Amino acid sequence: MIELWVNVFLVSLLVIITFYIMRLRRLIGIVALSGAYSLTAAAIFVNMDAVDVAFTEAAVGSGISTILFLAALRYLPVEEAHETRYPVWSLLLCGIVGLMLIIAAFALPEFGDPNAPAHLHVAPRYIEESYPLFHIPNVVTNVLASYRGFDTLGETVVVFTAGLGVIILLTGSTLSMRSKQSETSSDNQTAKSDEETRDA
Repeated sequence: MIELWVNVFLVSLLVIITFYIMRLRRLIGIVALSGAYSLTAAAIFVNMDAVDVAFTEAAVGSGISTILFLAALRYLPVEEAHETRYPVWSLLLCGIVGLMLIIAAFALPEFGDPNAPAHLHVAPRYIEESYPLFHIPNVVTNVLASYRGFDTLGETVVVFTAGLGVIILLTGSTLSMRSKQSETSSDNQTAKSDEETRDA
């Protein structure tokens, strides 16, 4: 019962954060709220015992992505340049898709149900075939490295790409600042040389 109320609180917090993201016009506030949204989603994953997904969400969504957006804000204006409009057809499509997802969620088995298809067909196979096929004693490591190998590889590529993007943005910002400083110093030297020439 406590987990249910925690999930209700976290989902309500996601709705509130989404509302303020839609209403804000300052980009720095939108970036901060986006990081808070990802962190709240990671808390929901922790409450559902999906710690690996929560770790990825917190690292990529709330950590690296927030840094990436903050670095990108150096090249953007402080506020949005145009007024945001919400077409009726887009809102209608979002409402229909959301309603379909809610209806589909009611058809899912209950959380932690031992008679769920994943517990009757998938999990026993992992436990039985883990060591005989791959000779890996840890079942979780076996699932992440073999059965879900492409998924793990994709997550690694996403984290690496995000980190590389942050490094490129920060390096580009540093180089642009250095080039501006060098141009300013060269202009100052030129102005001083012109003054000395005039005095002479």
